[in-house]
Amino acid sequence: MAEQPAPAPPPAMPPEWVFSGELTQGGYIRGRAPAGTVQASLGDQALALSDDGTFFAAFDRDSADSLALTATLGGGEIVREQLTITPRDWQIERVNVARRPGGASASFMQRRQPELDAIWDARQRQTGAQGWSQDFIWPVKGRISGRFGRQRIYRGEPGGYHSGIDIAPGNGVPFVAPADGVVVLARTGFSLEGGLIIIDHGQGLNSAFLHASRIVVEEGQAVRQGEHIGNVGSTGRATGPHLHWSLKWHLSRLDPLLFAGPMN
Repeated sequence: MAEQPAPAPPPAMPPEWVFSGELTQGGYIRGRAPAGTVQASLGDQALALSDDGTFFAAFDRDSADSLALTATLGGGEIVREQLTITPRDWQIERVNVARRPGGASASFMQRRQPELDAIWDARQRQTGAQGWSQDFIWPVKGRISGRFGRQRIYRGEPGGYHSGIDIAPGNGVPFVAPADGVVVLARTGFSLEGGLIIIDHGQGLNSAFLHASRIVVEEGQAVRQGEHIGNVGSTGRATGPHLHWSLKWHLSRLDPLLFAGPMN
């Protein structure tokens, strides 16, 4: 009896993106780029891939409803996946008064500009932190006094939106790092932020904590998730003691509630 030819091997599966997360404005994804990827991006933003191809990416508060994940493989092939980003119903307050005219005074900006430069420089630091890959925890629990994304519109002219989430547990209450990272800024006396801590979580993701009454970490210090980093206060421009926690991925503002989940 003649030997039967060996069956042909199944065709190789094409490389593909693998990810999960919150595909909505202010949300994020974590995942793995296609095998053999040498360059990757979300829209116009380049992605930093770990050695094993894992990545973090996120969607701004005002993200478009569609963005492309694009990978360039070693042989020049392109693997693209179009993402649908769900819009959010933001807390919008329309007021029938004109927006206050004018901007900051020259004397204020003389003080403010060095602060803005320090914040910008801190957020550009790449420390190799791996906190981006963790499930985040709340830095402190308490009454939420201000939600991410809320905004006033003055007779049709939009004001700036709230860039983080405000938590009011009481003055002096300790707060902790929501994920592993490296402290890239830890200073007091900022005109608006007061006592300010910024932690780099890696891959372009960082947390900022405003209005601290006490800072117990130093710039360059590695911190672990749950480690005490400061105490709640009302320093800077604040109407009462609270912690303002904001998250940023490159230039995109993110919703901390989507990272930490419901506050139990």
